[in-house]
Amino acid sequence: MLQSNSALKSKIDQLWNKFWSGGISNPLTAIEQITYLLFMKRLDDLDLKRISDAEFTGESYISKFDGEFVIPGTDQKVKKQTLRWSHFKRMSADEMLLHVQMKVFPFLKTLNGDESSFTNHMKNAVFIIPKPALLVEAMSTIEEIFAEIEKDTQNGGQAFQDIQGDVYEMLLSEIAAAGKNGQFRTPRHIIKLIVELVEPQLGNRIADPACGTGGFLLGAYQYMVTQLDKNKKNLKPDEDGFIRNSVSGLLTEKVSRILNDSLYGYDIDVTMVRLGLMNLMMHGVDTPHIDYKDTLSKGFTESNKYQVIMANPPFTGSIDKGDINESLKLGTTKTELLFVENIFNLLKMGGTAGVIVPQGVLFGSGKAFVEARKILIEKSELKAVISMPSGVFKPYAGVSTAILIFSKGGETEKVWFYDMQSDGYSLDDKRSKLEGSGDLQDIVMQYKKRDKLKESNRKEKFFFVQKDQIIAENYDLSMSKYKEDVFEEITYEKPDAIVAKLMTMEAEINSELKELKQMFAVSDKHA
Repeated sequence: MLQSNSALKSKIDQLWNKFWSGGISNPLTAIEQITYLLFMKRLDDLDLKRISDAEFTGESYISKFDGEFVIPGTDQKVKKQTLRWSHFKRMSADEMLLHVQMKVFPFLKTLNGDESSFTNHMKNAVFIIPKPALLVEAMSTIEEIFAEIEKDTQNGGQAFQDIQGDVYEMLLSEIAAAGKNGQFRTPRHIIKLIVELVEPQLGNRIADPACGTGGFLLGAYQYMVTQLDKNKKNLKPDEDGFIRNSVSGLLTEKVSRILNDSLYGYDIDVTMVRLGLMNLMMHGVDTPHIDYKDTLSKGFTESNKYQVIMANPPFTGSIDKGDINESLKLGTTKTELLFVENIFNLLKMGGTAGVIVPQGVLFGSGKAFVEARKILIEKSELKAVISMPSGVFKPYAGVSTAILIFSKGGETEKVWFYDMQSDGYSLDDKRSKLEGSGDLQDIVMQYKKRDKLKESNRKEKFFFVQKDQIIAENYDLSMSKYKEDVFEEITYEKPDAIVAKLMTMEAEINSELKELKQMFAVSDKHA
């Protein structure tokens, strides 16, 4: 969407430039401060909408801005209504900065109550916009961004929250080209693809053990909301061919409570935890469960807990051998392998995972690599291996990756392979939108009807490989190991026919050269 909306992209660039010129040049610091402002704006808008929805439907709703707020460290009380974006945006610049610093931001930090994960992780957060002018300019640009989103919603048929997600994801993309230990953002259309294949259901406990800013959890939430929408047939597919609706006003209080208690995320970066919490809350998840934990370490003791896990765990990283959780038996410090085992351990029996791994996991010959693949084949039902082109994670990284879909328990009889050649975007650093959705919708369609596939042609994009053949190849899961190359037969002309053509061509060239020589001779006579 952003690729086709130059006005919106321009306004986001303006916002970055204002923070840069205003003295906040560290991208991570800037994204935190911008997120706080987006959160204030979205919180006000969402609360007003829910009040309106409740009046229309007769459902009960208690506004987050009802009552009074006691300013921490003082006995001073303020009406929460004065903490709304729509209220303080009318103040003078100096008054507004002081109001946001001393009242609005402390209110936000305690929004979900003293015991909530959000309050716990916001404890050390600070609002550091230093100048009244920067705050005014930033708020003005954010107002323009939201107005542009609203216009795009009406014209493009996408839900407001989906477009806002695009904006937020673009802001997040500015954090760094690639994060610590190989962390980088998962493109939203790849998240949608994996969610579509895993199909989380209302009531499932869903987790991401390396959640970053919460993209997979948000994807699961939006998928479930869409499935609950009785009018989803009237929704238009987005630019990647997926149908999504994330308007929480459609949900009853009971369903909202179930959804809120379904999503669990963990990350080892406290800044990512804060951004993830706010990302989900801005999209209608009131009480997300995102926590600061290293899920590979001895301090993390959960197992057999989740029906669905979706993740893009860090690649190329390693963990201190002495801190590896004792339940992880692979005997390696490579995080990409440890996460495969950890995700298996975290799944309940019968639970399903959709995981992105680097291609090396599929064919590495080391003992730990083979043992990791044995877990997928011998202790799980490995349903699919979907190879992705190396440009999917550009501009962050050019690594080749694959999606693994597997269920804990059951038995692997055969594995479905798909060779994704296009994800609907250019595979260079620009990642420009191409016409259509590439292979995304074909993957969904072919995966869901794979059991009806009677014959498996290994010259095609997708095919089955039997378990015994995979075992014979040392549990190799690389598609190239099994795909048959297609050779096109080329028929060459007979040598005497080729010679005859060359002689004809030579005669034509000599004739033209003779004409050219005569032209030069005539020209010399007249000179």
